Amino acid sequence: MKPLKTYAVLPSLPEALEPLRRVATDLHWAWAHDAIALLRRLDDELWEQSGHNPVAMLGIVSQDRLNEAAADPAFLAHLDRVATSFDRYRQRENTWFQRTHGDDNGLLVAYCSAEFGLTECLSIFAGGLGILAGDHLKSASDLGIPLVGVGLLYQEGYFRQRLNQAGWQQEHYIQNDVHNLPVQQERNGDGEPVSIEVPFPDRSVKAYVWRADVGRITLYLLDTNHPDNDEVDRAITRQLYGGDGENRLRQEIVLGIGGVRALDAVGVEPTVFHMNEGHSAFLVLEYIRKLMESEGMDFAAAREAAAGIVFTTHTPVPAGHDYFSPELIQRYLGHYATAVGIGIDDLLAMGRKHPSDDAEQFCNTVVGLRSAATSNGVSRLHGAVSRQMWQELWPELPVDEVPIGSVTNGVHFESWISVELKELYDRYLGPQWTDEPAETTVWSRAASIPPAELWRTHQLRRNRLVSFTRRKLAESLASRGAPQSEIDIADVVLDPNALTIGFSRRFATYKRATLLLRDPDRLASILNNSERPVQIIYAGKAHPQDDEGKELIRSIIELARRRPDLRRRLVFIADYDMAVTRSMVQGSDVWLNTPVRPLEASGTSGMKAAANGVLNLSTLDGWWDEAYEPDVGWAIGRRETYTDDKARDDFEAHALYDLLEREVVPLFYDRGVDGLPRRWIERMQASSEKLNSQYNTHRMVREYTERYYLPVSDRRARLLADDCKRARALAEWRQRVTAAWPHLRVVEVLADGHNGTLLVDEEVEVQARVHLGDLTPADVTVELYGGVVTADGEIADGVPLAMELADTDPVGRGEWMFRTAAAFQRTGQSGFTIRVLPSHPDLASPMIPGLIAWA
Repeated sequence: MKPLKTYAVLPSLPEALEPLRRVATDLHWAWAHDAIALLRRLDDELWEQSGHNPVAMLGIVSQDRLNEAAADPAFLAHLDRVATSFDRYRQRENTWFQRTHGDDNGLLVAYCSAEFGLTECLSIFAGGLGILAGDHLKSASDLGIPLVGVGLLYQEGYFRQRLNQAGWQQEHYIQNDVHNLPVQQERNGDGEPVSIEVPFPDRSVKAYVWRADVGRITLYLLDTNHPDNDEVDRAITRQLYGGDGENRLRQEIVLGIGGVRALDAVGVEPTVFHMNEGHSAFLVLEYIRKLMESEGMDFAAAREAAAGIVFTTHTPVPAGHDYFSPELIQRYLGHYATAVGIGIDDLLAMGRKHPSDDAEQFCNTVVGLRSAATSNGVSRLHGAVSRQMWQELWPELPVDEVPIGSVTNGVHFESWISVELKELYDRYLGPQWTDEPAETTVWSRAASIPPAELWRTHQLRRNRLVSFTRRKLAESLASRGAPQSEIDIADVVLDPNALTIGFSRRFATYKRATLLLRDPDRLASILNNSERPVQIIYAGKAHPQDDEGKELIRSIIELARRRPDLRRRLVFIADYDMAVTRSMVQGSDVWLNTPVRPLEASGTSGMKAAANGVLNLSTLDGWWDEAYEPDVGWAIGRRETYTDDKARDDFEAHALYDLLEREVVPLFYDRGVDGLPRRWIERMQASSEKLNSQYNTHRMVREYTERYYLPVSDRRARLLADDCKRARALAEWRQRVTAAWPHLRVVEVLADGHNGTLLVDEEVEVQARVHLGDLTPADVTVELYGGVVTADGEIADGVPLAMELADTDPVGRGEWMFRTAAAFQRTGQSGFTIRVLPSHPDLASPMIPGLIAWA
């Protein structure tokens, strides 16, 4: 039965508690320990029952309890402290960005992502990509970066995990009650809901715009559950990554094109769009269309003017990128291509590695890489992997010069560090650890934390993790109909004093969750050592379509059930979420990570663990490849490469067992007369001192701001100034250079003889005669590219050296001489070649696919 009229029913708060409403509706509480303590103080049981959702909790708490709290001086004092702290945070003017860059640079970043992991009660994320996006917003808020977020408000969000009696993962979805979430519907001046329209074949799809306040940051979320849409279109934002490939395309059109239109509708004009992975890539088309409409440009000029794009790729696995058939793109975006004055083949070329290959599928990552002013991976190793992975876009370039950089991920410390450790850090590191966690001087004080206090704090958190795990295990067993005898065992699994290994993440096969279980007998001997016991806690979800990942989960549960000697030492926590992650990264002793190198782009769970003083034990992949030092944790393997997967897994499992038996376990149980594992504690302190200043999102967001956001925003402003004069000129220049490039060639290279030998650092004079045809020397950069020559005759790790114009007049028809002096710093076989790149002061990068010529 449909209602005739609907109302938004709000909790009736006593006047003295009105500040609670302000606190509950801004997600700043998600990283404010004192605010969470206040909400627990109001009703701890309801806090858990509501899924840590203060908006829902205020809707179900009894009026008697509210009246009681309103009359409690201690509660009101706590509320006043939280509200005052929150207001001070929102109004603070001397943020890092203001101190460093002022307020008059015009920067405004739109950070676009298919998922945002801000808190467990707002289920619009699946895993690491979303958690990273959420932490990005939180640090941007702390630092005062002018930034808004753009995403989708899913009606069901990601699935909840249940395990059946056999241990097989089953998915169920819970409807997001948006009116009881910490989000608000955006309304116009007349109080009407703001909605936008996105063009689809033969129709427009409408989407409401919602707003989540994240401290100083606003996150705008689109929702197609609009009464004017048909059932198919209302379901576009039903589930995160839900439906088939066609619905995935619909979602990404709404996110990209709809996201730009939503910002227009609320009066936000970004100077930079940051695409967090390729899901929002269609914003490029809307960005170009807007400029064509507002500035009267053609497509080519508008594409140059659409300069404010930063693109981050997260996935080193080809299957992790979105690909769509040409037919599907034509059906959904053919009309859009017509509207912007290009053919469908031109649009398809934007998303193909080989633009003229009619059979190649359309890839959103390629759109991002082709369109962005800057692109990056999320760790140094991932940057290198991405350059190799996408080199086909720049086939003329050596792989190390492919224009994909790296910004290593981080984590937002206040969201993940336990309240007990926070108090310890406050006492010994001072307030700077929250305000300036990227400063190395802050973490140099970690060694001053008394070992006994640090260990006592850590033991308390391990005890809490054991209690949490027992409760979650009992709930999971009961929900899948386990016998009472099995449920009773949950009360006695794990030992609060035993060395505890944590492993929680997405159960993709390349992460090898069961590497530690490869030899159950050897594992049992490690876990059941009566003097030095060890235990393992697992948690994680497999993708709904990933049966291999589900089989990994089932095998863990089956092993624990089949082997009585493992049952109390090996536990799997069902329904992995942010709350589970927090408990595990705060209470484990060792954080285990076993991906196949180099398939882990970054991996931030280990950073969360390190921030809590937990030691990492990992293969050298993702962030750990650059972070590892012998005194901060352990490395499994030494960057070896294998052609045999089984041999690799056997070797690395053996190495893992050896590390546990010979180093990790003995170090943990090496106790002094005072009962403290002092050498273990020294590693905890070294980990904090050496890792925490680098692997946090404050450092990460500062790096994005200074390396990418500000320069990209400045370049956009230059191109748009004076009626887009420079953008129009750049488009004309590109068309002219592209037409002339096939006729460009290096005609002759002259170099000093030296009888084929040189001394180290001895200079050699080099001249190059280059046929430029209709181009001028100002249109190009001529470079000597030299380095060590490998056994197969290739220049390895080449270094470019710009050559100068030798004469102001051409030496022949369209031919010019360039010269330089080069030297080599290493003995052995070295050599050089000559290359020509396009050159224009307004280019974001001279590495333009198809416009690189080698001698």
